[in-house]
Amino acid sequence: MAADYDELRSDVKESQEQSLQALQSASAPTAKSVVRELDETEGLDAEGPGGEIVAEELVVHVVPQGNDEFMCNSCFLVRHRSQIARTKNGLSYCVDCEG
Repeated sequence: MAADYDELRSDVKESQEQSLQALQSASAPTAKSVVRELDETEGLDAEGPGGEIVAEELVVHVVPQGNDEFMCNSCFLVRHRSQIARTKNGLSYCVDCEG
């Protein structure tokens, strides 16, 4: 007797039908409930990763560009003058960008 190997087995077919029925009976969130949830969590932006409120300022010390440094006009990084590859119209480019 020839067997049809493309046909699904009966136990697989039953489990697929059961999972489909479970998905159809499950309650999916509505658009209004999703918007409501987003509005409720909107006020949490000022909290840190652990849920605590962060009340400290970030202090950054800015060091001015030195006499032996230049800013590359391609990558905008401040580099040492020894890394100048070319200067055109008063604009300098670093070795990495001209590579």
